[in-house]
Amino acid sequence: MLGIGTVTRKVFGTRNDRMVKKVRPLVARVNELEPEFQALTDEGIKDKTRELMRRCADGEDLDDLLPEAFANCREAARRALGLRAFDVQLVGGIFLHRGNIAEMKTGEGKTLVATFPAYLNALTGKGVHIVTVNDYLAKRDAEWMGKVFAHLGMTTGVVYPWQPEEEKRAAYRADITYGTNNELGFDYLRDNMKAELKDMSQRGHHFAIVDEVDSILIDEARTPLIISGPSQDRSELYVAMDKVVPDLTEEHYKLDEKTRIVTFTEEGNEFMEERLHEVGILPEGQSLYDPESTTIVHHATQALKAHKLFLKDKDYIVRDGEVMLIDEFTGRMMRGRRLSEGLHQAIEAKEGVKIQPENVTLASVTFQNYFRLYEKLAGMTGTAATEAEEFMQIYGLGVVEIPTNRPVARKDEHDAVYRTAREKFEAIVASIKQANERGQPVLVGTTSIEKSEKLAELLKKDKIPHNVLNARHHEQEAKIVAEAGRFGAVTIATNMAGRGTDIQLGGNVEMKVMEALAADPEAHPDEIRARIEAEHADEKQKVLEAGGLFVLGTERHESRRIDNQLRGRSGRQGDPGLSAFFLSLEDDLMRIFGSDRLDKVLSTLGMKEGEAIVHPWVNKSLEKAQAKVEGRNFDIRKQLLKFDDVMNEQRKVIFGQRLEIMKAADLSEIVQDMRHQVIDDLVETYMPPKSYADQWDTEGLHEAVVDQLSIDVPVAAWADEEGVDDEEIRERLYDAADEAMAAKAAQFGPDVMRNIEKQVLLQTIDTKWREHLLTLEHLRSVVGFRGYAQRDPLNEYKTESFTLFESMLNALREEVSRKLGQIRPLTEEERGAMMRQLAEQQQQMAEAAEQATAQHPPAPGEAPPPAEGAIEGFDETRPETWGRPGRNDACPCGSGRKFKHCHGQLV
Repeated sequence: MLGIGTVTRKVFGTRNDRMVKKVRPLVARVNELEPEFQALTDEGIKDKTRELMRRCADGEDLDDLLPEAFANCREAARRALGLRAFDVQLVGGIFLHRGNIAEMKTGEGKTLVATFPAYLNALTGKGVHIVTVNDYLAKRDAEWMGKVFAHLGMTTGVVYPWQPEEEKRAAYRADITYGTNNELGFDYLRDNMKAELKDMSQRGHHFAIVDEVDSILIDEARTPLIISGPSQDRSELYVAMDKVVPDLTEEHYKLDEKTRIVTFTEEGNEFMEERLHEVGILPEGQSLYDPESTTIVHHATQALKAHKLFLKDKDYIVRDGEVMLIDEFTGRMMRGRRLSEGLHQAIEAKEGVKIQPENVTLASVTFQNYFRLYEKLAGMTGTAATEAEEFMQIYGLGVVEIPTNRPVARKDEHDAVYRTAREKFEAIVASIKQANERGQPVLVGTTSIEKSEKLAELLKKDKIPHNVLNARHHEQEAKIVAEAGRFGAVTIATNMAGRGTDIQLGGNVEMKVMEALAADPEAHPDEIRARIEAEHADEKQKVLEAGGLFVLGTERHESRRIDNQLRGRSGRQGDPGLSAFFLSLEDDLMRIFGSDRLDKVLSTLGMKEGEAIVHPWVNKSLEKAQAKVEGRNFDIRKQLLKFDDVMNEQRKVIFGQRLEIMKAADLSEIVQDMRHQVIDDLVETYMPPKSYADQWDTEGLHEAVVDQLSIDVPVAAWADEEGVDDEEIRERLYDAADEAMAAKAAQFGPDVMRNIEKQVLLQTIDTKWREHLLTLEHLRSVVGFRGYAQRDPLNEYKTESFTLFESMLNALREEVSRKLGQIRPLTEEERGAMMRQLAEQQQQMAEAAEQATAQHPPAPGEAPPPAEGAIEGFDETRPETWGRPGRNDACPCGSGRKFKHCHGQLV
């Protein structure tokens, strides 16, 4: 019997169906305009863009311009790429323009869909950002879709790491800018550390379209973006601690895999205290419970986490003597990303690689708060419906499922559950073998590098040819994915989120054409394309007859979305396909979250070796387990956001203040207000309100005024005058301080003085903000313990952080007033000493340059050749070709030495 909900949906359709139906007339209007736009010349298409921009500037609403803009964009894409957008792609574009998430199945052409709302919103002249998950996709999409925008008369830019500053600014000035979520977030933070307006890259946050929106706004939202600088080196402490932790036994610590928390037990604390005394880390007579032991306890806990929570080849890999984190959702290396609070250093000690110094935070922001800066936000993905509540709660984004261009013909099998991992892997190999014998391409999804390599070994034993795609083989990613749909191909992949390259049955024609042209540059492109398309048609037919792409999952992920992303790789554009998941009771998800009842059921059934249970109930049980995990992860993200929201309000104030300071031509009023506020505070401290004159500390006030404002005035004499009150003394101090600053301005010259005020203000704000961030980090780490005293940690954090922020602003006023009070023009003698010092430095640099080029002297008139392994385009004589290496990074010349010990000496 059908439920009421099912009957209602059959009669009225779902809410999603009704939303899609409502925009059909708009699509029909775009289709009506198609002949008119097909008749335009190439220049006519650009003229239409100029006309639409003019109408937008005159106040016409973008919704009214939509049909013409979409029709113009569709025609430009047809001419530039040979692709005519389907009606469902226009539907997706309309919902993106309206600030929604368009859930579109893999292979439905999301990259092209983004051009429609991007073009429409770029007509405002404010710029549009299209966000992708990695630099390869950002560059590829910018180059590919840039042809469409060029046909429309619009400019396209792409931002990427280590990009020259001028090029980056030009990319942000383009009408449409492609970039990764990381680079956009970091550029926002970098901009708010700049000292001049002209040096800032971004020009505001108008409209962003986020590709793989669930991966970026949900999976990566747990980790804030942090720009940091090195602090003191504690390598010896990490190494010493690493020698002690491996001696721990199971009774010494408690590990909760569900929450990924590991803590010492009482026995563990006693054992650690004893061993730390033995190795000399903990001084004699000092306990781990003493306040002086806080740092040691912190390092011990981080070493414990490094050994028990972080597993090599699952959470990180070691490459070129460096610990590189792996994104648990995409399986990619997160180059340049490091764990904070000394955890990364503890893992480096565990792996015996060079320990990099700990960092202090200079600026930070979460993805949630960065993307909420945009006036309008939209996103695309194949899997968002399961997280619709989170998207609405945190970002105010609705999720709309866009119908596929052709019905999905993929067959999804029920999960097969085996008793042991060994039985499961035997069944997987047998299943791959069967598919391979009939030529059906197989895509195998694994949850870690370790498991992908284990399966590869088993396939090797059975002599089944295959490709492996994981963080170790990141460079060949696009090629491996493009080949995964070929007849008889077997591909093992660690996660498939945001790979960005379609798996086309019979292989990817474009990729084959590019390879053929690269191998034979003199060949005619049209002839090569015709030959490859003919070969591809034959191979595609064979793959279709074999059943299309078979997606085989070797384990369920914590998140259903990741499983759906893997499943969605099969059955693109109405192709046939098959998907199945093979599980065992030893899998992490089944072991940690699976029901004990399932194990009992399997035991009661008396299953034979190699048998599996396949039933819809098993799927339901697993979905519930996954929903629990997703709910817990949502709570973690919500909690992170609540704490970051507190800091975000302060961040907005500070960044807004910096921007005002950089825009202002004259800051003398702001500086004067600060100076007067400092005087108010001093008078209130040394001459408390409602106190008598004989209770005033005039000597203390005099010393404080000299110290903080560098003015020597007869405060005591003023106080002895008849009828002088604290208000009169305050006014005289205002006048004396203002006169002193006016005299300095006359000495330096007004323009120089205004510049000095600006630089002092910016430098002091940055210094105080960094110190404040560090204080807030420490507050976050201890505020949790307030819960034991029945006090809400979040409320405690809000209250204390506000008090700390006020203290920081007070300290900022004092510091600025003190610095400006102390500045003075250099004497002739001091100026001479400075010039001599500069001349000596230039001489040293010249000598160092000679030594650096002595080994490979260049031929007359030639630039010195770059060392083997140098970065592309490296020229020893032109620092602008060196990129932007950090002081401790490898030198771009390829010498293998640190930049600061090589070419970094010269700059």
